[in-house]
Amino acid sequence: MWHRERPAGHARSWRTLLPEQPSRADSAPAVRGAVRVTVAAVAGFYPAIHLLDRPVLALYTLFVPVAFGLLSPLPGAGRRRAGTVLRAVPAAAALITLGTYLAAATWSAALGMLLVGFVLVVGASLGPRAAGVVPALQLCYILACFPPYAPGTLSDRLAGLAVGATATVLCERLLLPEPERPSYRSRVADGAAGRELRLSRTAPGTRPTGAGARDRALAQAGYSTRRFLDLLAVLAPLLRPPVDLPSAVLLRGLAAACVDEAAALRGSRQAPGFERIEEMIERYAAARGVPPDLRGDPHPLLRRQSTLLAAAVSAVTVSAALALTAGRRRPTTGLPVEEFWYAGASTPRLWWVRIADHLTPRSVVFQNAVRTASGLALARLVAGSLDLSHGFWVLLGMLTLGRTTAGATWSAVRSATAGTLVGSLAAGVLLVSAGDATEVYAALLVPMMLVAFSAGPVGGPAWGQGLFTLVVSTAFAQIAPVTWQLAEARIVDVLTGSVIGLVCGVLAWPAGARGEMRRGAAALLRGAAPLIRITVERAATGRSAPTARADAAAALRRALLDRRIAHAAYAQLRTEPPSRRPVDTGPDWLAALNFGSRVLTGTSWLPWSEGSAWPPDAVTWAREATEEVVSATLRAAAFPADGVTVRPPPLPPGILTWLPAPSVSHLVDVEVWLHALASDLAAVGPGGTVKGGLW
Repeated sequence: MWHRERPAGHARSWRTLLPEQPSRADSAPAVRGAVRVTVAAVAGFYPAIHLLDRPVLALYTLFVPVAFGLLSPLPGAGRRRAGTVLRAVPAAAALITLGTYLAAATWSAALGMLLVGFVLVVGASLGPRAAGVVPALQLCYILACFPPYAPGTLSDRLAGLAVGATATVLCERLLLPEPERPSYRSRVADGAAGRELRLSRTAPGTRPTGAGARDRALAQAGYSTRRFLDLLAVLAPLLRPPVDLPSAVLLRGLAAACVDEAAALRGSRQAPGFERIEEMIERYAAARGVPPDLRGDPHPLLRRQSTLLAAAVSAVTVSAALALTAGRRRPTTGLPVEEFWYAGASTPRLWWVRIADHLTPRSVVFQNAVRTASGLALARLVAGSLDLSHGFWVLLGMLTLGRTTAGATWSAVRSATAGTLVGSLAAGVLLVSAGDATEVYAALLVPMMLVAFSAGPVGGPAWGQGLFTLVVSTAFAQIAPVTWQLAEARIVDVLTGSVIGLVCGVLAWPAGARGEMRRGAAALLRGAAPLIRITVERAATGRSAPTARADAAAALRRALLDRRIAHAAYAQLRTEPPSRRPVDTGPDWLAALNFGSRVLTGTSWLPWSEGSAWPPDAVTWAREATEEVVSATLRAAAFPADGVTVRPPPLPPGILTWLPAPSVSHLVDVEVWLHALASDLAAVGPGGTVKGGLW
C-alpha cells in the first residue's frame, strides 16, 4: 500500500545542495528593483536635504526604501510586496522608537539589539512575509540605536519612515512592478509533475510556508498531491487488464474528483469537500479482495489494490486540505486528528506553535537566531565602546555578510573585503576631487544607486560592498561635510563587522545545518521506530489497550515535532554550499525524511478495526517483519558508512489463499507498507540493499 516516494528527477548530486546563485536571468528583476528603490529613496531625500535642510529626515527617507526594497527579500509581486511593507510600518516605528531611547547607553543599546535580533529571526519562521521584512526591521532598530542620543529627533525619524515607506509602497505598486508568478494553488490544480510541487522548485513568494491554517493546508495538499501522482505512476504499469470491478469503479471516481478539485482551485466552482472520496474509499475497502474466479497467485492483485487504496487515501487528504484552504472549518468525521490538528485553531495559537517548535537548541531557526542576535549585540558593543565613526556600518556589515556556516561566512567576507577596499579607494578619490561641491554628489547619487542596486545583487558580495560604498559616500557627503576619511571609516567598520561575523560563525554552530541535519534525521528515525511496532500490532490483533493508545499518542506527538525540526534543517541545508567530500558517500537525507513521513501516514491511515484479529501465523509473521524493520531503523539512525541491510521475512506459504477476505487485504497492506519502509531505510545509506522483500 505504501510505495517508496522519491520525487521524479531527484539526483543525489552536489548541485542540489547549492544555494540559489545569481544568474543572467536575474538581471531583469535586479534592474527593476534598482529603479524602484532609487526612485523611492531620492523622492524624499532630495527635498528633505536640499529644500527643508533636515538631515535626520533625509537620512531616514533614504534609508527606509533601501532597507525594505533592496536589503529585504520581499515575497510576491507588486501588490503583495506593497502590502507587506505597509503591514511592517507599525513594527518599524516601534523599533525606531525603542532604538532611539535605548541609545542613551552602549549597554542598553546592545541588550536591546540582543533581544530584537533574537525575536525577529525566530519570528521570521512564521512565513514568507515575516521573513521578508526581518532585515529591514533589524536595520530600523540598528540605525536608531546609534549615537547621538537624540530623543528630540524622534519625530523626524518617524516622519522619514512614513515618507520612505509611502514612496516604497507606491513604487512597488506602480513602477515596474514584479510580475505575478504562478501560484502554488495553480500548480496543484494543473497536476504538475511531482518534483514541480516541491517547495524548493517554487518561487519564494508563492511557497505556502506560513504558520496559518490555510498555508499549512495548502502545503499538505501539495505534499499529498505529489504522493498521489507518484503512486499513480507506480500503479500504471501494474494495471494490466482485466482490472477488477471495484478498482475500476474507484479509479473512475478518483478521476472525476480530481477534475472537480482542479476546478475549485481555479475558482470556477466551490470546493466539493472530502466526504465523497471518503465514501468511495469505504466502499472499496469493503469490496476489494480476491475474486472467486481468480486463477493463479492472488498476490499481484492484492498488491495493486493496496497501492490503489494508498492513492485514494492521498486523494482524500488533498480534498480535505483544499477544503481548509477555502475557509472550511475542521473536518469532523473520518479523518485522523493528527493530520489536521491545525484546522479550527486560532491564528495566534498556530503562530505560537510554530515559534515553540523552534525554541530548542536542536532547531536551526533557534541556532540562527542565537548566532545573529549575539553577533549584532557584540557588534553594537564594540562599535559603541570604541566610539567608531559611522558605527552603523559595523552592524550592517555583520548582518549582510553573516552566513549559516563558517566557511560560507569566510568566503563572503573575503569577497566583501576586496570590494570594500576598491570601493573605498574610489570613494576617497571622489571625495578629494569634488570637495564640498554638494551639487556634484547630488548629480552622481541617482546613477550610482542605479548601477549599484542593479549590479550588486547579481555580482555578489564584492560588487555589492564596493558599489554600496560609493553610494553611501555620495549620500553622506550631502547630509554633512565629509573628507576622504569617510572612506577610511567605511573600511574599518566593514572589517570590524566582518571579523565579528566570523567569530560568531566559528563559535556558534559553524557547520550550519549539516550537523543538525544528522541529529534531526536520527531523532526522526528513532522516534518513528515505536510507531511502526504500535501500528502493526493494532492492525494484526484488532485491539489497542488504553495504555498503548496513550503511548502511541505521546510517540506520535514527538515524531511530528522531530519531523518539523528535521524538515527545517533540510530546507536550510539546501541553501548552503556543499561540503568538500563527495556527497555520494554520505546519507540520503531525503530518504530519511520520506521514511518519517511514510511512518506517520501509515500510523494515521493503515486499515485496522477493533475485534478483527488475524490468525496466529499471520500475527507471528507481522511481528517478525516489524522487528526486522524496527531494528534496521535504529541501526540506520547511526548512519553507518555502509548503510543498512533490511531483510523482512516473506509471507507464510499459502496464507493468502485461506485467510478471510478483509484480513487478507489488511495483511497485504501491512506487508507493502513494511517493504516500502525497508526500501527507504536501504536508501538512507549508500551501501544499503533490500533483501527478501517484494521490491
